[in-house]
Amino acid sequence: MSNVIINCQNLKKSYHDGNLSVDVLSNIDFTINKGDKIAIVGPSGSGKSTLLHLLGGLDKPSAGHVFLQNVDWQILSEKKRCILRNKQLGFIYQFHHLLPEFSALENTAMPLVLGGVSVNDALLQAEDILNKVGLASRIEHKPAQLSGGERQRVAIARALVHKPQCVFADEPTGNLDSATAANIFELMLTLNEQFNTALVIVTHDQQLAARMDQVLALKEGQLLSE
Repeated sequence: MSNVIINCQNLKKSYHDGNLSVDVLSNIDFTINKGDKIAIVGPSGSGKSTLLHLLGGLDKPSAGHVFLQNVDWQILSEKKRCILRNKQLGFIYQFHHLLPEFSALENTAMPLVLGGVSVNDALLQAEDILNKVGLASRIEHKPAQLSGGERQRVAIARALVHKPQCVFADEPTGNLDSATAANIFELMLTLNEQFNTALVIVTHDQQLAARMDQVLALKEGQLLSE
């Protein structure tokens, strides 16, 4: 069985404004395998978030292809893309995007419920992953009752609860103080080891990036090894 989770070939992305065309990504070939720990670095505006959105099927390329376990995102309907994304991928952002009216437990269970798991089973699995991220005593708390670091832990639990093949993290510690950021990053590395989930992180933090197995830099639309 192949270890390849995501593969992109000749990936390009351009934006058009009237007669002006801006090339953000050009001819990118990139493979993510099971258990990979990859950092993507580069200056603001270099296309790092755009690349994650393309790899995760959240945006369509101008040219080229992205395959998730040999399935081409481009040929799927929006509904099928959502189903595949929900089952195979997890996303963590700089801001947690938790639903304020729901508890940590309910927020974490949401991807499972949306994927068709019964509410009872979803809550049990959500409680288990919240225990793993150190929030056993906070599961009934709503986001407003949690610290910034705790909210990000819930976001990580939500991204991992359905045991995805790959987690994309876009500046996941960028909104946290340095001590909390370091703890969150250690947690992500630990969970990567436990679940063998590929981890792809966009970060400005060179020290964090250096802890990953592979560091890639986006420069002038090209993805280059550091």
